[in-house]
Amino acid sequence: MLMPLPATLRRLVQDYETALAEETLVPDMVPSPRLRDLAYTLCVTTGTRQIAEALEIAHSCLASAAAGPARTVTLPHGQGPAPAGPHLSRTAPAG
Repeated sequence: MLMPLPATLRRLVQDYETALAEETLVPDMVPSPRLRDLAYTLCVTTGTRQIAEALEIAHSCLASAAAGPARTVTLPHGQGPAPAGPHLSRTAPAG
């Protein structure tokens, strides 16, 4: 799986957590389109379907990135590495 650069992932997490904190100040508020978009992007980025799991993986990846050098990830089902884009890395934190 392609992993986003730590700075990109950190920004997504910070934006999501900030939006969530602001929206939970108002009881019974329907999630804003921005919050839903951030949740969706975090889920897609981490390969999950639930925001709680996406945040757990994101925090784990960020902690691993801060702890040491990156390593190459072997993708499941025989998928080869894909070219890295400006916001993606072909490596994942060691761990």
